Amino acid sequence: MTINLLTQTTGNTTSTHGALRKPLTRLLMAGLLTYTAHVSAQSIAAEHRETFDATADGLVPSGWKIDATDPAGPLAQWQVKAATAAPSPPKILTLERIQDTSRGVFNLLWSKQIKFKHGEVEVRVRANSGDIDQGGGLIWRVKDANNYYVARYNPLENNFRLYYVKNGQRVQLASAERLSVPEGTWFHLRISHHGRRIQGWFNDTHAWEVTDMQLPGEGGVGVWTKADAASSFDDFVVRRATKTTAHLTTP
Repeated sequence: MTINLLTQTTGNTTSTHGALRKPLTRLLMAGLLTYTAHVSAQSIAAEHRETFDATADGLVPSGWKIDATDPAGPLAQWQVKAATAAPSPPKILTLERIQDTSRGVFNLLWSKQIKFKHGEVEVRVRANSGDIDQGGGLIWRVKDANNYYVARYNPLENNFRLYYVKNGQRVQLASAERLSVPEGTWFHLRISHHGRRIQGWFNDTHAWEVTDMQLPGEGGVGVWTKADAASSFDDFVVRRATKTTAHLTTP
């Protein structure tokens, strides 16, 4: 938007078409404020926040699916439950019961209704138990139980890793080591995925950055654990990147 105010000079006096100047300035400023608010509203509309508080105890959120990669037994039991000590009370999502403790199984709870391709995904996680594995993380660009990206933290290994799972096979892309949290405390995971570039944060510390195009398309999102890792989740947030931009040119 280019704005030009017409001026006229006579001797030592410069006039700007009389009384039009101040009303025009106020009108333009009001228009810019309205336009800025419109752009901000579009950005906010691209965020999905799930605190699990609206889901009845004992159920999973509407539209979310209990699933598994390479299962060798019954699916895990997930449910929303009350937790006064949650990051955002009064409820959390919990993997309540492991029914398949095979080492190769990945336990999933995900939604194909929440679409994601570019942007950010974050979640808070607490490791509750597990002998083979502990902790968990988030998944995105999920096509099905055998194709997705996953970023997870394992407190038994003190590492935060990025993988892709393609046709049921998991391949590591990045790892940050020597990351520890006190037992029973919540930790925060966040990823950013734009084009080929994938970044990860562990408790707000930038952990890794890679490029990858194994799963280029849009997909669902969700949470993940491995083997006998029983964990809780809260504050699951998806921020989808928008193409809305504003270019203002001033005199």
